Amino acid sequence: MTNKIVAIQGNHPTELNPKNDTSIFLAIEAQNKKYKIFYYEPKDLSIINDKVVAKGYYIKFSYSNKDFFKIINEQTLDLSKCKYLLIRQDPPFNLEYISTTYMLDKIKDKIKIINNPSSIRNISEKLYSSSFQKFMPNTIFTKDINEIKKFFIKNKKIIIKPIHSFGGNDIHLIEKKIEKKMLLGFIKKHGHIMCQKFLPKIKFGDKRVFLINGKICGAISRVPKIGSFLSNMSKGAIPIAIKLTKTETKISNLIAKDLKKNNIYFSGIDFIDQKLNGDINVTSPTGLKTFYDLTNINLAKNFWKGLGA
Repeated sequence: MTNKIVAIQGNHPTELNPKNDTSIFLAIEAQNKKYKIFYYEPKDLSIINDKVVAKGYYIKFSYSNKDFFKIINEQTLDLSKCKYLLIRQDPPFNLEYISTTYMLDKIKDKIKIINNPSSIRNISEKLYSSSFQKFMPNTIFTKDINEIKKFFIKNKKIIIKPIHSFGGNDIHLIEKKIEKKMLLGFIKKHGHIMCQKFLPKIKFGDKRVFLINGKICGAISRVPKIGSFLSNMSKGAIPIAIKLTKTETKISNLIAKDLKKNNIYFSGIDFIDQKLNGDINVTSPTGLKTFYDLTNINLAKNFWKGLGA
């Protein structure tokens, strides 16, 4: 019989912020259901004697204590003994990230892994959105400087961002002229990049939509701080509770259906001015704790209920 263990593959707990971290929020709800939490970092994942094992520790999370986590005991665990495994480390989606998905593929038919490692590998968060470009602002994916120049001339004001990053990191607004040296360095660092027409209504906030098991479960808006165009809370944006428009609901339902077909259980998608901005987060979706704080609706319950926990 499978043990009541939830394994979490994530960044070290000291890097988590209990005020808004979704991994902690999901873990505490699992603890309420009498599951034990086994936590490990991606670097500590191995295949030994044909078993997928991780060197980590049982851990207890809490909102009531000053120290929000307590390590109970360290050990190396055969992950096939768990009932669920949550892949929750932050991007970048690099070769190490990809390697862990291949390793976890060995046990994906034995335990429930969220999200499915093959699906995470196959769905590049920003490139996947190219299938829905009719719902997006003008967007190209390229590393061709001449194409970027033409795109800038056509759209006057553009955003460039890495395809495989997260959290608003290394996003640039180009509004006066193309700095060739900067652009060459950016492409050298990131390879193919995403270029998108700038939407000035970002100053009123974007919308993050939570999709669980093929359904829209809620949404929040994140309003950039004054003078910024970045709507990430890690960059100082302020979250507020909102409702979706009919257009946003229609697009979200289409994407939710497609993601479920591709074995993605939990994801977050973003809109600006009713347009999909191309960020379709399937690696480590965030925002559930913030949504709860704003609405008193606990989507962690929906998350675990949908899995039969």
